[in-house]
Order: sequence, then structure tokens, then C-alpha cells
Amino acid sequence: MTKEEFNNKNLFGLGEPNDAYKKYFTGNSYLNPLTDNNKCKVFMANVTFEPSCRNNWHIHHASKDGGQILICIAGSGWYQEWGKDAISLNPGDVIFIPANVKHWHGAKRDSWFSHIAVEVPGEETSNEWLEQVTDEEYNALV
Repeated sequence: MTKEEFNNKNLFGLGEPNDAYKKYFTGNSYLNPLTDNNKCKVFMANVTFEPSCRNNWHIHHASKDGGQILICIAGSGWYQEWGKDAISLNPGDVIFIPANVKHWHGAKRDSWFSHIAVEVPGEETSNEWLEQVTDEEYNALV
């Protein structure tokens, strides 16, 4: 799929380069916020990954409730929880990530990938960014 074909399927748009979080990604990603933190308690954003782009291992902490929901909308990607096999992601897939679960997500090697990230409200929430997903870990996925 070419970038132009992908952009036609990426309903919520590419957004801007995700420079604020670039140090937590391998490759280039883009962010298109869909809600305003000052007006809505539920933050949602379309996150787009170039082929092979993925974020670092990370945890969405909360003392109660919290976590994240991924709604896959275009392209093909991966989601993996620490100690478990990676899950292939395609448009229409929805992943609920409970609070305090170490995980990562991103595009497959040969595909752009876009998902809506929904931050689930909770108490005492924070994000902890951890180590990169190594090339060895990533390249082992088929």
C-alpha cells in the first residue's frame, strides 16, 4: 500500500509529526488529537506509524481504572504485552490494555498503521516509558 492509498483509508488524518514523543519511538510517527484535554476527560488521538515504526515498551499506570484502548483504523500493525506473543492488528480490531500492563504497539515492516488511542480515565494515572523494542525482537515477528 502506498502512502497515498493509506492516507485515503486513514479516516482521521495523518496529523503532525509526533516530535514531543519522538524519543519513545523507533521510526517516525504522527499525532492527530481528536479531543481537547481542557474540554474532555477522555483523551483520544489518531496515531499513525510509518512502516517499521513502533513505540517503546511502556506502562499506563493507575491506582484505579485507567489503561488504554486502541481502535485500529488503517494499515496493519502489532500489539504485544510483556511475556506474551505479539498480536497482529488490522482495521476494525479493538485492543483494551488494562492499567499497569507493560506493552508496545506499532506498524508492521511493510505497512503504514493507524489507530485511535483512547486514554481510559482513572485515578493517579501516569505513563512510564521504558526500553526500546529491539530490532531482534521486532524482526522476529512474522
